[in-house]
Amino acid sequence: MYSGAIFLQQALRVSNLYLSISFLLVMTSLCTVFGGLAAVIYTDTLQFFIMIGGSLYVMVKSFQEVGWYTGLQTKYLAAIPSILMPNSTCGLPRVDSWRMLRDADPSVSDMPWPAFLMGQMPASIWYWCADQVMVQRVMAARSLSHAKGGTIMAGYAKMLPLFIIIFPGMISRVLFPNEVGCVDPEECYKFCGSRVSCSNSAYPKLVLEYLPSGMRGIMLSVMLSALMSDLTSIFNSASTLFTMDIWSQFRPKAKGREQLLTGRCFIIILVVFSILWIPIIERTQGGQLFIYIQAIAAYLAPPIAAMYCLAITWKRMNESGAFWGLMAGFVTGVVRMIVDFYYGEPACYAEDHRPVFLQKFHYMYFATFLFWVTVTVVVVVTLMTPPDEDWRLIRTTFFTRLDRHERKDDLELLNRTQDELLLNSPNEPENKYLEHGCREPRHRIPWHRRFYNWLLGFDDSDKAQQQIMAMNEHIAQLTNLHQKKWENYLLNFMLVVILLVMMGLYTYFSINPFTQEEVRDIQRAKLHELGYNNIL
Repeated sequence: MYSGAIFLQQALRVSNLYLSISFLLVMTSLCTVFGGLAAVIYTDTLQFFIMIGGSLYVMVKSFQEVGWYTGLQTKYLAAIPSILMPNSTCGLPRVDSWRMLRDADPSVSDMPWPAFLMGQMPASIWYWCADQVMVQRVMAARSLSHAKGGTIMAGYAKMLPLFIIIFPGMISRVLFPNEVGCVDPEECYKFCGSRVSCSNSAYPKLVLEYLPSGMRGIMLSVMLSALMSDLTSIFNSASTLFTMDIWSQFRPKAKGREQLLTGRCFIIILVVFSILWIPIIERTQGGQLFIYIQAIAAYLAPPIAAMYCLAITWKRMNESGAFWGLMAGFVTGVVRMIVDFYYGEPACYAEDHRPVFLQKFHYMYFATFLFWVTVTVVVVVTLMTPPDEDWRLIRTTFFTRLDRHERKDDLELLNRTQDELLLNSPNEPENKYLEHGCREPRHRIPWHRRFYNWLLGFDDSDKAQQQIMAMNEHIAQLTNLHQKKWENYLLNFMLVVILLVMMGLYTYFSINPFTQEEVRDIQRAKLHELGYNNIL
């Protein structure tokens, strides 16, 4: 919401950040509450093509302006604002700007390569393998091949952000160095309303001030599509988790009608808490919202990733080990997060008075540490407690995924699924027959009752029974994990291709095209042009 509000704030020339947030919330809440998962998936599919198409247009137009990739490499290093802090190199692009995997020492590198490879992995495993937003979509797939194919397609699409987001953001700094690259607090506040940095405004600035008026409207719809896609996914998934995992503990016999109403109400509560979190983000994100997001993931995601990896590979792991491992990892991560929030990150030109473990212990290194702390606690507690029953391992680990035996909880799951899908009111059955076999005339439901059913997502037609039968067949297909050979070979081949391509990209973008002296020569020339002769 915060990132979306920044864009709307600049696009609509609104000075009040919370007004932009309210506008976003009204749209996304209506879409999620009234539409549910089906609306989220359909809108995501449509918005995917809108986002990719609009972003590709921005990329091509912006690259044309700076002389394509080779021109960007040199011009970005010289993208220095005209107003700098005295006797400081703040505001100068980093020497390693064109290196993706950077020096391992966190004192000289903002993204050490060992920390990135080992620390980002737990966050990625959590988000792409265990996060409800992703799992919910995979579980809604028609078959295993569709699920794997959609995942691989998302992997190919995930290569695009470097070209359609990162590079245009760098081009924005080249075109608007005084605004996007500002370091003086007063100048930054004048341009974007933040005294820390205006780097969060790089992409909106490029769209709103460089593109023609018609494309501005298209890109506004692109940004809104991306924001609504994320927010609707989060709201829908969070309400599902709360209803099925928390509310069911207090109301184990709750019917589908009550569960749907609970989920809708929880979305409203989640919206309120999201608004209350905005001031914390404003204070702690330090002008780099993406870094803030990655830091939060590094504090909270590794315990989930560790538990997920152990759960699918180690059959001995039990519930007690998973619980206490998660608790240990969660407490450790929250303590680091609170300390980080309390001290905050100093400005580039200010002295760093934070404790040594915050200065030297990069958040990506901490993510690696947190991952192995969780693994250790899970293993120790699991070995000290009795193992789970054998039937609980059926189709729940990688090695038992093809087990065809029937689980004891299959019937319970089937009944719960039917209860969720059977949307007819129990007081007004849809298919009621008389003794001689004719269907009894259906009583007309009052308008306020029909509106209530529509609001909660209840269906008053025969489609509910058909949907239950289709879901039963769908569950049976999923438990078989059946795939045609050609589908399996094709998907595995596409997986190998994307792995090789990504390894090639990492290698290419980890070789700095400039030496340190070449970078300094480019920057000295620009500084001399601006009238600064004593900085480098």
